[in-house]
Amino acid sequence: MLYAVVDIETTGGFASGNGITEISILVHNGVEVVSVYDTLINPEQDIPTYIESLTGISNDMVIDAPVFSDVAAEIYELLHDKVFVAHNVNFDFSFIKHQLSSCGYELNCKKLCTVRLSRKLLPGHSSYSLGKLCAALNISIHNRHRAGGDATATAELLTMLLTSDVEGVIAQTLNRASKEQLLPPNLPKSQIDRLPRVPGVYYFKDQKGTVIYVGKAKSIYQRVCSHFTGNNAGKQRQDFLKNIHTVDFEVCGTELMAFILEAAEIKRLWPENNRALKRFEQKYALYVFEDQNGYMRLGIDKYKKQAAGLYSFNTLLEGYDLLRVLIKEHLLCEKLCFIQKNRVCCTGHEDGRCSGACVGKESAAAYNVRVKYAIAHLKTMLPTFAVIGEGRTDDEQSCLLVEEGKFYGMGYISHHVDINGSEMLKSVLQPYPSDDYILNLIINHVEKFPQRKITV
Repeated sequence: MLYAVVDIETTGGFASGNGITEISILVHNGVEVVSVYDTLINPEQDIPTYIESLTGISNDMVIDAPVFSDVAAEIYELLHDKVFVAHNVNFDFSFIKHQLSSCGYELNCKKLCTVRLSRKLLPGHSSYSLGKLCAALNISIHNRHRAGGDATATAELLTMLLTSDVEGVIAQTLNRASKEQLLPPNLPKSQIDRLPRVPGVYYFKDQKGTVIYVGKAKSIYQRVCSHFTGNNAGKQRQDFLKNIHTVDFEVCGTELMAFILEAAEIKRLWPENNRALKRFEQKYALYVFEDQNGYMRLGIDKYKKQAAGLYSFNTLLEGYDLLRVLIKEHLLCEKLCFIQKNRVCCTGHEDGRCSGACVGKESAAAYNVRVKYAIAHLKTMLPTFAVIGEGRTDDEQSCLLVEEGKFYGMGYISHHVDINGSEMLKSVLQPYPSDDYILNLIINHVEKFPQRKITV
């Protein structure tokens, strides 16, 4: 078996927006290096000052070097039929695959990561960065942060790993059925092996234990692994993968509960890599307030986190439709509800819809009685029900409670519990924040599975 030990220098940290400035490929036969390929590359873009200070490679040094397309065929021939080896292999591989693809070559070869292999075969070191690990192993690195120097050190490390591998770890890793080389460099395979294949929520954490991403899944194991497939060369993905050190999870009885828990956890933890649900906001709500003349006024306004609304809506039309129902049923004043905005009393336009509260012909005390009845009527219009589903074990069932049109909470109850009221359920369920996103999830679920809905 032949290995291609690779190291590159680049203009930045992600392949889609940066170029390669130097590449070194050492062909290793499993015992020693048998050939060396090394060249500077003109990246066709400026090399940032901080990169130049790190690598020593300047714009002047690469101005007469070949561009990648000039050497793409030679690089492909060196790599395509060998095991691609690098320290943090997915970084180097993402750049070279991206560049080769732009030149019409599709690189699909097996990979070995000397970071991951070193953690397994040479345990106990405080750091597995190339510089610190090689220092601990007495491997000399000449020309650090240059492709040739780092590749030579990586090749020597590979020789040591091959010699240390008495249990066939490398062969197992190279097995096509093994997905280990797809994993981020800092995430141990043991973290993946313990993931269950059931619904739930998973948490990616960085080196300090801070949650950087929350996701939901029908199968936690399959969904977590799906994050590491593909070859997205963008900065966001590359930084994300590099920062994953651990993955934790919480099992849920149903996929619906996983959806809800994910939404609640994103709001609670605000992870840096969650974007979609961070953008979700309730748009409008029905509010009640008392004006300076003492009249209670209902109105639709933009949703305010600091103000308690009677009910929230995704669209303005939805809000006004509900408000018009309350106006009609309880003879409320359209002007005081901000439906009619001209100067004429609404009594003159809507067949005596109200008795002139908007022009002071009805006292605030009398009018407010009808507003209070309207609010009470609204609460009867808003449903209270439970949703029953599978539990985490055969001994329990999941339960979600919606009370007066708002999600109250969820949890697990015995199959033998008689559901005889919301107060009983509230005593055993964990409360969660409610919003329109969660309510829409629940409503869509009960429309699809009406047999799971229980009126309480």
